[in-house]
Amino acid sequence: MNNLENISTSLPPLVRLGDKLLAKNLITPDQLDLALAEQQRTGKMLGEVLSNLGFVAEDVIRDVVATALGRASVDMSKVVADPTALKLINKTLALRYTIFPLAFEPQLKVLSLASSRPNDILVSDQIRASLGGEIQIEWLLASAPDILTGIEKYYGHELSIAGILHEIDTGELNESAVSQRINTYQHPIVRLIDSFLYDAVSREASDIHLEPENQLLRVRYRIDGVLRQILVLHIKHWAAMLVRLKVMTGMDIAESREPQDGRLSLNIAGRTVEFRAAAQPTVHGENFVLRILDRKRNIADIQQMGLLAPQLHLLEQMLARPEGIMLVTGPTGSGKTTTLYSILNHLNHPGVNIMTLEDPIEYPLAMVRQTAIGATSKMSFSDGIRSLMRQDPDIILVGEMRDKETTEMAFRAAMTGHQVFSTLHTNSAIRSIPRLLDMGVQPEIMCGNIIGIIAQRLVRLLCMHCREPVTPGDRLKSILRLNGQNIPATVYRAKGCPHCEHQGYKGRLPLMEIFRFDSHIDELVQSRASLRQISQQALVNGFVPLHIDGLRRVCEGLTTLEEVQRVVEVTASEDRPG
Repeated sequence: MNNLENISTSLPPLVRLGDKLLAKNLITPDQLDLALAEQQRTGKMLGEVLSNLGFVAEDVIRDVVATALGRASVDMSKVVADPTALKLINKTLALRYTIFPLAFEPQLKVLSLASSRPNDILVSDQIRASLGGEIQIEWLLASAPDILTGIEKYYGHELSIAGILHEIDTGELNESAVSQRINTYQHPIVRLIDSFLYDAVSREASDIHLEPENQLLRVRYRIDGVLRQILVLHIKHWAAMLVRLKVMTGMDIAESREPQDGRLSLNIAGRTVEFRAAAQPTVHGENFVLRILDRKRNIADIQQMGLLAPQLHLLEQMLARPEGIMLVTGPTGSGKTTTLYSILNHLNHPGVNIMTLEDPIEYPLAMVRQTAIGATSKMSFSDGIRSLMRQDPDIILVGEMRDKETTEMAFRAAMTGHQVFSTLHTNSAIRSIPRLLDMGVQPEIMCGNIIGIIAQRLVRLLCMHCREPVTPGDRLKSILRLNGQNIPATVYRAKGCPHCEHQGYKGRLPLMEIFRFDSHIDELVQSRASLRQISQQALVNGFVPLHIDGLRRVCEGLTTLEEVQRVVEVTASEDRPG
């Protein structure tokens, strides 16, 4: 049975699938006429005919129907089961109404359900009655055969990590089964990998580390920027787990002596989550890391970055300049890309053409033309900038200034009337100047073309459910005095509770320093003044260094001195260079 059966019959009577596809230029009138003739001959649904003829892909038809219904769609083949959601809808109920529970958010009491008829009021009323009326339902569109496959695939299997490990330890494994590119969900290794992915996403981890050592496999998640050990397994499980991960991410399962990269897209907790995978040979076997790109983490507006009013005004002044280059600096994982996306969102409107070159594209942005630069691309950053210049852009984002040629092309774009944004790896905003000099950018080129430089770090946010008030200690008072800060009567320290998994911290916030170039800074740069001279002039202009911004967050009770010191030096006085 074709996956598109019952999909097109979900459309309202006055909305025809063929008209929708024509309006979106997905098919031609000739293709529609041919499909309609084939439909009349075979009696099949139009969507099924169009797919069989190769005119339109199944997922495209599903998305078009979903849009017409005012619903989101879901590809059931990429779903990772949510054990909590499965418990709310039993298998009998799921089969009776051809529905599948995708995700449940207990705090919001929202259950996401997939259905081939998401607008069926009778089914909706029956499900609400069975749930007791307290839970809200979010309906998504999927094909009936896919839903039935999902029901048979996920119901009746152990889905918890502990339960699956017990199943593995007490049963016999057919390890060759996990290398087959078929539906082998009954295999516990397949469910174990899915459970790790679901667990990491639900705990808002940014990375999953699977690290083989002597006789053991260490599993760690990076949560709020800090690696946290989750589990230790016997090394005997790793071979089968690694094969499954390589199959999922498109790697060569026969290659174990060279590094490999891969990608994976899944529907977890009712939303699309992307994974970037990397395998690295080590002395104990292949190390495997998955970077999680969760689109649930919406790009914040610049007003929500927690900047002081003068800092926010300074940033808005910089963004108001019609041409020039703005840099965001910081180490890997400091939120540079997120900040750039926030800036692009702020500038994005129908009157401008924004184009990007990224390696890789982490989040899609509406009305922004994004181009991926990477191992599979035939373009370098410098070649990409040349190409973009012929696309009539107003704003250009270059993912990273990696070499002299890319930097030169980015500055050339800024000099020809474009706003250019990019990232650079330096320790502070002011220290970007010698870095640019080292990359061959002359002082005369910097002057008048650099709008400003933002340096940032991410620190963990104190859990608001359990933070403890304390009186500032002598050490904190000394540091605050040294840096000209007022000493508050109370600060807070981490404690730990179930809400933050007994870590004392939940979430992260950025520390920022915003270094705006003006005529005074331009003169100092052109005369090759020392970093101390440039720093002193920046302070006169209202520049707030990273460590001062961090101390402000401590005084506000949002984080701790120990957490700020983890990412930036805070013992030096505020007039230090850079």
